[in-house]
Amino acid sequence: MKQTSPITETGHPRPFKHADEADYAAFLACIPMDDSFRRQRLLYRSRFVDSWPDINDWFSAPLPIRIGRLSGDTQAHPTYPVSFRARSYLYYAAMTDCIRLDYDFLFAVGNMRVAETMAPLGAYTGLDRLVAESERIGYSAASMRASLHVILPRLAMHTGIRSFDDLRQRHLDEMMAGIEAFAERSDTHLFRKEEEDFPNGFLRGWHNQTRRLQLLLFHNGNDVVRPQIIQDKRKPIPSPRPDLQDWADRWVAKRQLTLARPTVNHLAVSMRHFIGYLAGLQPKVQNFADITPDLFNDYLRHLQHDIAPRTGAPLSITARRARAGAVARFLADGAALDWPNFPTRPLLDPSDLPRLAHRVPRFIPDDELSRLMEHLPKIGCAFQRAALLVARWSGARRGEIVRLRIDCLDRYPDGTHRLRIPAGKTMRERLVPLHDDAATALSQVIASRLEANDRPIRDDRTAEIVRYVFYRRGGRISPDYLMQAPLNQLCTLAGLVDHDGKPTVSTHRFRHTVGTQLAERGAKLHTIMSVLGHQTPHMSMVYARISDTEVLRDYRNVLGPGETIAGPGAEAIRAGKLSCAAIDWLKSNFIKTELELGHCLRLPSEGPCECDLYLSCAKFVTSKAYAGRLRDRRKLEVALAADAIERGWSREVERHNGIANRIERLLVDLEEPIEE
Repeated sequence: MKQTSPITETGHPRPFKHADEADYAAFLACIPMDDSFRRQRLLYRSRFVDSWPDINDWFSAPLPIRIGRLSGDTQAHPTYPVSFRARSYLYYAAMTDCIRLDYDFLFAVGNMRVAETMAPLGAYTGLDRLVAESERIGYSAASMRASLHVILPRLAMHTGIRSFDDLRQRHLDEMMAGIEAFAERSDTHLFRKEEEDFPNGFLRGWHNQTRRLQLLLFHNGNDVVRPQIIQDKRKPIPSPRPDLQDWADRWVAKRQLTLARPTVNHLAVSMRHFIGYLAGLQPKVQNFADITPDLFNDYLRHLQHDIAPRTGAPLSITARRARAGAVARFLADGAALDWPNFPTRPLLDPSDLPRLAHRVPRFIPDDELSRLMEHLPKIGCAFQRAALLVARWSGARRGEIVRLRIDCLDRYPDGTHRLRIPAGKTMRERLVPLHDDAATALSQVIASRLEANDRPIRDDRTAEIVRYVFYRRGGRISPDYLMQAPLNQLCTLAGLVDHDGKPTVSTHRFRHTVGTQLAERGAKLHTIMSVLGHQTPHMSMVYARISDTEVLRDYRNVLGPGETIAGPGAEAIRAGKLSCAAIDWLKSNFIKTELELGHCLRLPSEGPCECDLYLSCAKFVTSKAYAGRLRDRRKLEVALAADAIERGWSREVERHNGIANRIERLLVDLEEPIEE
């Protein structure tokens, strides 16, 4: 790498020069060391100056000569002793702006040991403050101090900058360029041992070092970019059909503007597999316009036998639907964008996709839940304890919990804790009550986060500048570490594992548990929707199935043997005239049959109900559970009949009296008193 000279006040580069011997001697006098060792260092400087009177010639020498001690050399027998023994002098000359050391030299030297040189010269005097700040955002103070002692001297001796406040993004970018350039050298084996996994180990280590400093400077307020926490380290897989892959890559890049990163990754994988299928099994396809419905159906059959590379098992129904749907969307979008050689009509009929099974929510039984919560205090990390308690009592999704903000917790007017769940999967914020145990644990984490001096960052979903609760080392804590890892530990302690030793409880089952408990305890459907963040009632209806206690009790009161029921539909139940199909539908959907005063046994196959007079409908049935409502309705009808008599509305009098009489007959059939 070409080395630039220091800049003069006029803006022109000036040549490098040797440091003054008297100044160097005065500097050594300030450092505690033995006199013989101090004289030895002055002697090493004198020999170096004799060998390189013009230090600019030294910069033009090959790097092995400038380094002096090569891989395999001992401390006492370097290959080029003059340069090696003068390193301390070179560090001093760079720290006093007599020279600027290039990054090839700085990275070829393994251990510099220049902390004693930086302190007397006043370089980076705020190191202790920066280390303390790094500890508040989750780093180890000792680890951060060691990291800064490695990277800061190299920045100072190359750029001449001595203060944290003066470091900018361009300085870090220049260092990263120097790291990559040194890793690409063909003679790196002369300076480092092969067993160090060079250059990959070197690159990875220095990337981490630079990212740490960049993160600290970002939170320090410097004009630097917040480092990317998650990097795509996968190498691109060469496509067997680059002509088709180019269009797929263009579409994926377009979708990346509006979709989340995991979704975009799934689209890219689906398109890569589809193009591989075309290249291997459909070689006659020249472009996407050659794809026909028959060919697409053949691709659907191919997916049935495709093997997942990670598990070695056939693709699941969900994966097959996702891959086929992504390809169909790609072809439709290409046609809508007028891209050449794309099909002009849809190729996928939704009925051709494999059907998904609608499963009952897998809530955690009370005994298993109590065993898990009993061992929760054994989790040492406060972040993990708080996250699990929030998941247990709020029903929030994993992705919503990791994005909770510092101001997420407040109270209702009556003092109940209230949690603000950020916009997640449905892009809608919501407020839910929170149990005191979860609120206490969350408050402690929030208090510790308020003490950290980190800068707010931009939320990847809402683009707002926020501070997160579960935030450490410059990034959000992953949901796997935050919830699944401690939950696996709890499952092991509670004995909730299968025959293979795998945990049987996932974090999403807390969400199912909250929804099921709300339904069993009589919560309204709108309440379940609001707590769980569902967009449609159908999503919340799954928690009110026949397996729920309240619905099962209601079902047995009407259709159970020996129960007292009344109404036109009661005769069909007593005579056993309901078909097996009708009973199966009622078991699964009994909550949907409820009316104000009973239940309607009309099946979906019989079409919509066109009769509002359900009290006399052949499908109507009621039970003792509705006796109170029946009496209240009779009182209302009697009052309305009296009002109609005063107004002279004879037909209304007849209608209200008829309803009251039918209700009286129902109460008699139920063996219930007409008046309370």
